[in-house]
Amino acid sequence: MAYDRYNAICRPLHYATIMCSRACVKMAAAVWASGFLTAVLHTANTFSIPLCQGNTVDQFFCEVPQILKLSCSDSYLREVGLLVVTACLMLGCFVFIVVSYVQIFTAVLRIPSEQGRHKAFSMCLPHLAVVSLFVSTAFFAYLKPPSISSPALDLALTVLYSVVPPTVNPLIYSMRNKELKDALRKVISWTFFSGGKITFALHN
Repeated sequence: MAYDRYNAICRPLHYATIMCSRACVKMAAAVWASGFLTAVLHTANTFSIPLCQGNTVDQFFCEVPQILKLSCSDSYLREVGLLVVTACLMLGCFVFIVVSYVQIFTAVLRIPSEQGRHKAFSMCLPHLAVVSLFVSTAFFAYLKPPSISSPALDLALTVLYSVVPPTVNPLIYSMRNKELKDALRKVISWTFFSGGKITFALHN
């Protein structure tokens, strides 16, 4: 998404050539393949770890840090090493995103019209906010010291990086669609105003 925004704003005349269907398929395939490979490696490692403190995970899914808490003393070092490698790769991706957006904002600030700057910022800021939320909470969840760990904090962090970004992503990107905005506005107005009328009628 950052690369798409960069080409759309910084290289608009070459956008159709750079972001062709073949390039999009290649990027999507690379993301899916890397995600699948990471999941397989973590799954294989965690399945091979002997558990010495029971098999109950205080989480709504089998998250790696929670499984490591149940493992034996020295048997989880391989998985910790894999987590560090994954964190470094995520940090590299985040740096790439930040560099892309620095160039994007530099180009946007050169746009003379205020309407053009507002349109460009409204296109970029939602994606940057979701990525920042995901990366910051995931890094903190996986790399925080055990001394500040608690079930409530672990659950809140897990929800923030595993549930919130996938939930708000479609909403954020589709809100640029005018027809969807109008439909959502009608649903909200019907829900609140019709609900209020029904409640008023029942009370009367």
